Amino acid sequence: MIKPVPDRDSAEWWERAARHEFVVQACGTCGTLRFPARAYCARCRGREWHWREVAPAGRVVSWIVNHQPFLPDAPTPYTVVMVRLTDAPACVMVGNWHGPAEPVADQPVTVSYTYVDERLSLINWEPA
Repeated sequence: MIKPVPDRDSAEWWERAARHEFVVQACGTCGTLRFPARAYCARCRGREWHWREVAPAGRVVSWIVNHQPFLPDAPTPYTVVMVRLTDAPACVMVGNWHGPAEPVADQPVTVSYTYVDERLSLINWEPA
């Protein structure tokens, strides 16, 4: 399995995801919630921030059905969804779809995790 490589801005997010804590960054200056993690606030250019827990829920914005295997012997096809977070509407996360049927636009969803090891859990989405 190819594992994500945390960078300066996302390392703590990956650590929290491994503990199944669902967080986004909050600007320390203006309070804007943001994801993915980055050094500066796009709204006020503030450089101070902290992690804020938000509900692990949202609504499907879009999705694709991928037929390209990126790893040898990876099962295809698989569905990847974009989800707008309920508690942070400016934030959109991407993850694998774990539903019994294709997703539907604006469908309420909740997080599920794929445990990889003690340092890595991946975010997935499933019907709420």
